[in-house]
Amino acid sequence: MIKVLVVDDSVVVRRLIVDSLTGAPGIEVVGTAANGLLAQAKIDQLKPDAVTMDIEMPQMNGIEAVRELRKRHKQLPVIMFSTLSAAGASATLEALSAGATDYVTKPSNVGSIAESIAAVREQLVPKIHALAGRRPPSGPPARPGPPPGRPGLSPPAAGRPGGPVPGRPGLAPPRPGAPAAGGPARPVRRAGAPGRVDILAIGSSTGGPDALTKVLQALPADLPVPIVVTQHMPPVFTRMFAERLDRSTSLHVVEAGDGMELAPGTVYIAPGDRHLVLQRRSTATLTQLSGAPPENSCRPAVDVMFRSVAALFGASAFATVLTGMGYDGRGGAKVLREAGAEILAQDEASSVVWGMPGAVVGAGLADEILPLDRIAAALIQRVQAGRVSRPTAVTR
Repeated sequence: MIKVLVVDDSVVVRRLIVDSLTGAPGIEVVGTAANGLLAQAKIDQLKPDAVTMDIEMPQMNGIEAVRELRKRHKQLPVIMFSTLSAAGASATLEALSAGATDYVTKPSNVGSIAESIAAVREQLVPKIHALAGRRPPSGPPARPGPPPGRPGLSPPAAGRPGGPVPGRPGLAPPRPGAPAAGGPARPVRRAGAPGRVDILAIGSSTGGPDALTKVLQALPADLPVPIVVTQHMPPVFTRMFAERLDRSTSLHVVEAGDGMELAPGTVYIAPGDRHLVLQRRSTATLTQLSGAPPENSCRPAVDVMFRSVAALFGASAFATVLTGMGYDGRGGAKVLREAGAEILAQDEASSVVWGMPGAVVGAGLADEILPLDRIAAALIQRVQAGRVSRPTAVTR
């Protein structure tokens, strides 16, 4: 049973969260607290497996509480409870930077208490299970052979991350028909010299804001290729996230809009509730936003962006799948691989949830599996291939 502590200064909201979790399989609310200061004592007393945390509270707000909490409980999942507003988005991103694990948004424009409870339950229960679940692992990912035409090289060097870590939930099941599990899936690399890379595409979800920040901060302003990113976030949050990254990295970071021409050294973040796709106009590549139905219950969806990148760039694309729940990105990664592109997946040990990258690895689509702190250097090295001028990593 996953024990949850609910922290919120509003009696109404505390009751809403408790009611949304009541009856959820494998979850028990063991206590509540009205502010961050009281939460510190309740955590020591009740030893919860996960905490939901409001942001604006008296005595000690949620951001201060997370900072204090991380001094003593570095791994305890903390899920922020935020509003769909510019102020809420900014505060949530600050909380994530302080060490919060993930967030959910408070229901808005709902007609009844029952609808509010259902909306919170739909967001919160899967995150609690993914972040704090104690379900026994279903077994390591399948070890498929190299895809047709993509011969594998030697297995990874001893000690290379990529094998499963017991107790880390969130791995999506392997594709139907995958070979029986016989050990961790290994990266499969193409034989021969790599071709030139003209675009980087990155997909992420749970844990993605922190992972993206770390990767992008290590990339140089003179990066000779554009970067397109789909991070699962609602509207407003993506704009605030792009602005935050633009201030904290050497790259130019924007929330993508319709008709933006891709430029080197610029990062285009898919806006909340819109898929990011690309279109070619003469020699220029432009961004295009799509209101097509959600895929994998997501809009924006990584699969949609990856398929678009594959259609326009083919083998000159390089994709990265970072930490995240579910399996969004696996289908698009397959299309990219069939087009000749390469795929890098974050390893399980450094992922908050190894769902999305684990799904790619389990399907045999990853050319390389790396810990988060080695991904930026790998991207730079890969972009250098076929170019005379070589960007260098940013030292921070």
